[in-house]
Amino acid sequence: MNFVRRLRDRWHALIKELTKFGIIGVVNTVLDFAVWNAVLSIGPIKAQVVSTVISATSSYFMNRHWTFRHRARSGLRREYLLFFVFNAIGLVITAGILGIASYVFHVEHVAALNVVKLFAIAVATAFRFWAYRRWVFLHPEDTLYEPDRATI
Repeated sequence: MNFVRRLRDRWHALIKELTKFGIIGVVNTVLDFAVWNAVLSIGPIKAQVVSTVISATSSYFMNRHWTFRHRARSGLRREYLLFFVFNAIGLVITAGILGIASYVFHVEHVAALNVVKLFAIAVATAFRFWAYRRWVFLHPEDTLYEPDRATI
């Protein structure tokens, strides 16, 4: 019975995190699209870099202080650095898919590029959620967790 309770509690915690992560994702996706479309004249890849930096910064603070606030604080520098490393990987995924659409398949229509971007964001988001839970926002029982010396 204890195993079933733990499994149910973990499932509920996962659903709660996924819901919050999804809400923050929607907010930052809107921000990302707004910035990307505003600077699209510099090219789709450069525009993606600009929009990702802005939306990732917003996303870090929202996720740290809402989605994963119940998790251990393992140091701002460590979390921030890993968060941006995984966002950079997400950017490579998104930019790679956009690059293939733009330069291999010659997709040029803005509406079509937005559809491709939405697909690319979905793929990158699945990767980022896994990476944030696994490496950035740790549980105290995780072997990588070391308390921030300033908080001891």
